[in-house]
Amino acid sequence: MGEAKPVSVRAIQSDDLTSVGQFLHVHLNPRISAQAWASAPLVPWQVSSPNHGFLLADDVGIVGVYLAFYSTRTIGGIDEPICNLGAWCVRDEHRGHSIRLLKAMLGQKGFTFTDLSPSGAVIPLNERLKFQHLNTATAIIPALPLPRWPSRIRISTDRTEIERTLSGKQLQLYRDHARAAAANHVLLTSGQEVCYVIYRRDRRKNLPVFASILYVSNPDLFATAAPELARYLLFRDGILAILAELRIVIHRPKSSFMLSSPRRKMFKSDRLKPEDIDDLYSELVCVAW
Repeated sequence: MGEAKPVSVRAIQSDDLTSVGQFLHVHLNPRISAQAWASAPLVPWQVSSPNHGFLLADDVGIVGVYLAFYSTRTIGGIDEPICNLGAWCVRDEHRGHSIRLLKAMLGQKGFTFTDLSPSGAVIPLNERLKFQHLNTATAIIPALPLPRWPSRIRISTDRTEIERTLSGKQLQLYRDHARAAAANHVLLTSGQEVCYVIYRRDRRKNLPVFASILYVSNPDLFATAAPELARYLLFRDGILAILAELRIVIHRPKSSFMLSSPRRKMFKSDRLKPEDIDDLYSELVCVAW
């Protein structure tokens, strides 16, 4: 047997992204193209990113990757730097080096870290590192192909109309996420009331027929309009159900039932509380899996 090749850890820079994308396409999720993986960390919002995560390499090439998605959020009047932990993949023969990637990531000072899609094996590791769980209680709104009765609720996905209608914080959110690969945008209106919705297409049991809500600007209107939105997405995109975490939508929508085993989401912060954490500016809006 030959001598084991040395494995180094270093930050992912823009010049590495083509190789990183190819690695993740081959070793993590081939449904996502190498180009899509490579472009995902180049977030569409304004932020000064120290890197795009960290990688493991031997003298042949990349053997492990941990992506990072950075943002600066204004919370309680204070600018908070946030590092969202994204895809984490290490080749089997180098799994013993996996923790080095995590240590490099968490060794960055001054950040709040979010992990919004931890795998089953990562959850207990995060717990040992003092990550907190978010309350991800989730309502399911089935998409029912019923006749559409006369309603005051209007649904639009027209980008021009969305930008023309929104203002202030909601308009900035739209502009920050308009080019994000996994973010879908909907405008719900009823009379003078407006609700801006961001959702991602999601998989359950490998079926890409769900819409997960990432943001709502008007929880009251969303609670009323959700069944109509589900019907709209059924006929438009083949969506069979909407998944709505109560921490995001606040009110349990009509005609919904609760998911028995919602997915876990976690964060680690010296300053922020669970209610300060959302799903925006993260891997969830940048990677369409």
